[in-house]
This record gives sequence, structure tokens and C-alpha cells, in this order.
Amino acid sequence: MIPFINAPFVWLADRIGAGPDELKLVFSFLLSYPLAGLLKRVPDARPEFKNLFSISISLFYLVGLFDLWDGLRTILISAIGTYAIAKYLRGSPYMPWVGFVFLMGHMSVNHIARQQANSPRSVDITGAQMVAVMKLSAFCWNVADGVLPEADLSDFQKDRRLVELPSLLNYAGYVFFFPSMLIGPAFDFVEYRRWLDTTMFEVPANVDPSKKPPTRRKRKIPRSGTPAMKKLALGLIWTFSFLKLSAHYYPEVLLEDKFVTYGFLHRLVVLHMVGFTARCKYYGVWTMTEGACILAGLGFKGVDPKTGKVSWDRLRNIDPWEVEFAQNTRGYLGAWNINTNQWLRNYVYLRVTPRGKKPGFRASLATFTTSAFWHGFYPGYYLSFVLASFIQTVAKKLRRFFRPFFLDPKTQQPLPSKKLYDFASWVTTQLTFSYAAAPFLILSFSGSVTVWARVYFYAVVGTVVLMGFFASPGVKVVKKALEQRNAKAGVVTDKKSGDLKRTASTDSLSSSREPVMGISADMEEELDEMVREVKREVEVRRARSRENSLVKDMKKAM
Repeated sequence: MIPFINAPFVWLADRIGAGPDELKLVFSFLLSYPLAGLLKRVPDARPEFKNLFSISISLFYLVGLFDLWDGLRTILISAIGTYAIAKYLRGSPYMPWVGFVFLMGHMSVNHIARQQANSPRSVDITGAQMVAVMKLSAFCWNVADGVLPEADLSDFQKDRRLVELPSLLNYAGYVFFFPSMLIGPAFDFVEYRRWLDTTMFEVPANVDPSKKPPTRRKRKIPRSGTPAMKKLALGLIWTFSFLKLSAHYYPEVLLEDKFVTYGFLHRLVVLHMVGFTARCKYYGVWTMTEGACILAGLGFKGVDPKTGKVSWDRLRNIDPWEVEFAQNTRGYLGAWNINTNQWLRNYVYLRVTPRGKKPGFRASLATFTTSAFWHGFYPGYYLSFVLASFIQTVAKKLRRFFRPFFLDPKTQQPLPSKKLYDFASWVTTQLTFSYAAAPFLILSFSGSVTVWARVYFYAVVGTVVLMGFFASPGVKVVKKALEQRNAKAGVVTDKKSGDLKRTASTDSLSSSREPVMGISADMEEELDEMVREVKREVEVRRARSRENSLVKDMKKAM
């Protein structure tokens, strides 16, 4: 590293109590704004200059700012290896899986090395590599889709398929797109190519020419300064909040002796604030990097044909409002790390399912495993993931069986009492996830269990009790009460299934079983399906064994 670059960060870090690498990271996000403004001003007719500019800035960040020579080597190994796999195994149906295993295996090695180094305040390459894994594994699938008949593809696959391999320069520009290289957001190569050749900004014919978004001079990229600056301002607010709150609500405070002297409610408040403080950091950095992408033009999502309003949400990775005020688990998880959710859905969950079949237990298990391994190997991650799976199962049933009591049976409109239900749902969701997410911050197994014990395992106990209730005759009492309530209002119960008719009131959450962040939407159903699959497999093997025995007996008889 160049000494005069490092010195100011060390000096400032000593005075404000932050790590030098943390300050460098924030500095890189801020510097990306003027640089993204310059990138947008590179002539549209010279895409090669855009690639070279972006690559050079990323190299400066990695080597000049963070001195990550090993990190640069890591990204190059992943990128070159992926391109070689896509090129030389292009016609093989196993190509994307080979690429996926290569990328995940390479990243796992670095996760283990980072875990052994145990230096959470320093910046290493694993964050950038996690983003690269999403981009490059998606690239393999896009190339694989490019050799398949369109009739075999979904609309999403048709949109993202790559019929030809890109040039090495375009590919390198995609890998080293500096506004999002270090911590995301991730995106597909087709999106980068459309930004590069400006086809992304072509206005559909149904848009009134008078409502076309304004551009400067001959550029096709619409003006994006205002939405980008709003993101920057929000990102700085979240970052400032993190810096102020982290002096009081840091993860280790949950393990200090002082914590156990607090009353139970006080401990809940501290536990929640520790989680909120940690989220502020992610809100800040993800919002700032999204803003830099918007300024460069890559956040463009289209134009409303009626109002002419431009949408810049293409690369949105976080919705703080939805997370902090979520009233259910799916809403909470769905608004967090949105691009990772999309990657898990489009390139894991739907890919492990044979064409023509519905995703089931195996798809959910593969998605859960991928999400867990992608995050790393700290025991705390797995405690959080497993508990969250059971929490989501219980929460889904709670909403299905209790929410209808607060809605009008006929119109499905909220009753006045619904406000109380909403408030209780919000408090429960927030406190439950404050508990479930604590191991994600503590990381160690013993430390995580210690924190859980200090708040009397309240989320575990509550989840187990509710699972027991839904497995008991008590749930039939609730069903009967709902049926009677519906009958009085003239609403017919689904007689065919003998169950409550699934309406907006009985199952207001999406009935889709798709996992969110790899976490199963209904763990109980997944386990039941696993048992059914095992039984089917045993029956098939027994049938084959009987058939083989019969053939042998016939041969002996002959």
C-alpha cells in the first residue's frame, strides 16, 4: 500500500474509535459517486473505455486502497476459472454445476481462512468474493440457457440467456464493475451488457415521447443525479446512526457481566438495539453502493408509460422500512438482502428442480445449504438459519388460523381490532428475529447459546410451544371457531378438503413454498415431504428387489 494513502485513515481511526479499513470502505463508497459520474460521461459509442475505466478503479480499490494483492488473485482465479468452464464445457448439461461447485469451493476456502484470522474489523476479499459467486454462477447458467431451445426456457431464462460468450474485455468489465464490486449489489451479465450498449435505456413504443426521461447532450442514460444523491444522503444517515449507536450497542455487550444485571424487559431492548445497530451498517453501505450504481445508470428499471416517472430500483438490495416494520417473517426476510434472495431463487431453487416438475423438499434443502455455505462456516450462522426455519413455519400457521378473526369474513376488510393484531404481530416479529439473529453477530456456538440463555430462550420456547399446539387437538378448536364464524356470515367452508378455504384471510401470505434467504417457508411440510420421498424410494427398491428375485426364480425353473 502507498503510505500516504494509509496514513490519514490510521490518524482518523485513532480519533473516532473506528478501524482504518472500515473508514477506507466508507471512503471508497463516497469516492464511487464522482467516479460513477465520470463513468456515465464516457461516450456511449466507446463501451471499451467504460470497461477499462471501471476495471482500473476496481484495481485501485483492491490494491491501492486495501492492499489486497491476494484478494485480486482470488477474484482473478474465480473469474478466469468460470470463463474457462463456460467456454470449454458449454455444451455439457453439467457445466453450470461444475462452475457452481468451483466457485462455492473456492469461496469456502477463503471463508475458513477468514474465520481462522478472526479479524472482523479488517476488510478481506470474502465480501467481494460472495458478490462474485452470485454474478459468476448466474453467468454459467445464462451461458447454459443460451444453447437450449427457447421452448424449454422460462421467460426469465429467455431474458437472461447468453447465446454467445462475451468478449474478455466485456466480461472483465462485468466482474470489476467498481460501484458494486466490494459488497454488491450483484446483477446478471445481460443487464451489464444492456447498460454498456445503452439498449437498457430504449423507451418502449407505448411511452408518450413527451414523457421520455430527460437526458444530457447525446447521452442515452437518463439524468440520475437526484435519485443517486437521495440514496447517498440516506446511506450517510444510516452510517452515522451506526457509528453513534455502536458505541453503546455492540454484539459483545450481550456477553458482558453487566448485561445479566438488567431486568428481562431491559435485556430485550438491548438485544433488539444490538440487532438494529448492526442492520444500520448494512442499510448504510448497501444504500450508498446502490446510489453509485444509479448514478452510473445501471439502476435504471424503466419508465412508467402513464406518468413518465423513471424507476431506479433495478439493483435495490434492502428495504429498511419493510424490515423494521415487518409484521410477518416472510416480509422481514424478503426485504433483506433482496439480490441474494433473487439469486437463490433463480439460480439454485428453480435450477435443482427437473423441468416440468414443481420444486419440493430437495430444492428447499439445496437452497438452505447454499445460503448457509455462502455466508460462511461460523456456528452462529447455522443456529440462526435452523431456528428461523422453524419460526417461519410457526408464523405462517399463526397468520393462517388467527388473522381471520380480525377481518370481516365476507369482505376480508380489516376490523377495528385489526390494529391491535398488527401491533402484536410487529412486536412479535421484531423481538423474535432479534433473538434469532443474535448468533449471526456473536458467531461462536458457546457465545450464541450464552446470549440465548440470558434471555431465557424465549424464542425457542415460544416456537416449541406453538409447534406443539398446532400438532395438538387445540388447532381443531380454532378451526371450528373459524368455521362457525364464517357460517354465521354466510361464508362457505371448503368441504372437499375438510379444511378452511384458503382466502386472503386464512393464508394471507403467499402460498408459495419458495424459501426466503434459503429459509424454508414451511419446515413441517418439508419434513413431511422428505418422509414421503424416503417411503417412496424404499417401496421402489423393494419392488425392484422382488422383480429381480422373480426373474432369478424363473431362470432357475428354466
